[in-house]
Amino acid sequence: MTAELRRRGGVLCALLMGVGPGTAPARLSAQSLPLIHSINPVAEARSGLYFQPLVPRSPHWRLALGVDYASMTEVNLGFAPTDTAYLLDAEVYRLSLSGVRDLGPRTFVMAELSLGGATAGALDEFLNWYHGLLGIVYPERETRGLNQFGYRYQFPDGRTVRFSSRSGYLGDLRVGLGVRHGTWGQAVLSVTLPTATGGDGYARGVPSANLLNTIRMPVTPGLIYEGSLNLGYTPKHGVLSSVEHEAFVLVTSGVRWRTVGRLWSFGNLYWHSPYYQSAAQAGQLDHWELTVDFGWIIRGRSGREFRFGMAEDLQPGGPAVDANFRLGYAW
Repeated sequence: MTAELRRRGGVLCALLMGVGPGTAPARLSAQSLPLIHSINPVAEARSGLYFQPLVPRSPHWRLALGVDYASMTEVNLGFAPTDTAYLLDAEVYRLSLSGVRDLGPRTFVMAELSLGGATAGALDEFLNWYHGLLGIVYPERETRGLNQFGYRYQFPDGRTVRFSSRSGYLGDLRVGLGVRHGTWGQAVLSVTLPTATGGDGYARGVPSANLLNTIRMPVTPGLIYEGSLNLGYTPKHGVLSSVEHEAFVLVTSGVRWRTVGRLWSFGNLYWHSPYYQSAAQAGQLDHWELTVDFGWIIRGRSGREFRFGMAEDLQPGGPAVDANFRLGYAW
């Protein structure tokens, strides 16, 4: 009888921790939401904040490769169609490689480096059809021709800053030091270093410091909640410094749930404070970014994962991109 009680108690504890019978805790702890940060150039050139999933313990390096391809059309007109206060019409891509290594049971280091580009692209017609199918209206696209590039900002005194397209550039190097709070949370001090080669409009040009706090709560063996509260600071820099914010807040809230077999589904809300302030007639720059990142994950027996999904703009008046197609592989 005592042995049976011990067995049932062990099963109950495992369930409370989100681990089903016969499932190793370490393997469940590796199941986190995908890393995400804005792909909008005007946002990435300002804030170093991003969502850092919970990092499980491991004796080996853990690596992840991500590919993002996004389209955006943001237009703010002045007093006439020829008087454009702000325009960003582009398709952008990012290829990123990130790695994590434990220093001990509670501490770890991490790094991420990326390659990016911004061009006129070729997806506008497809995205018009896709958003029409979903009943999503983007009036900004009606004022622009198909597959044209445009990126500029006009100051109240009439001065206009124009940014050229970039077929490829190196992004800022991101490094971090993390501390685990048991199995339920972590804190990471993350710093970006100004290694980007894109120039004004694509690069911060200065280091940024960021404090990332993540928690995870297994709700059931097949449903895991993960959220974060993050604070960041980036000094003003570059041609838009007069309208830039320096302090930022990022809040995320998401779940990952087992759909069938080794297929998991996920959804994550990403809410970032405004990147700019008092940007005359350029509403998107003064607003919060609200994005939903969603998709599916196929997890192998070894713990390797293939991820595919999208990030969509939930607040068209903000700086979130219209559509971002995402692929990832973690091992």
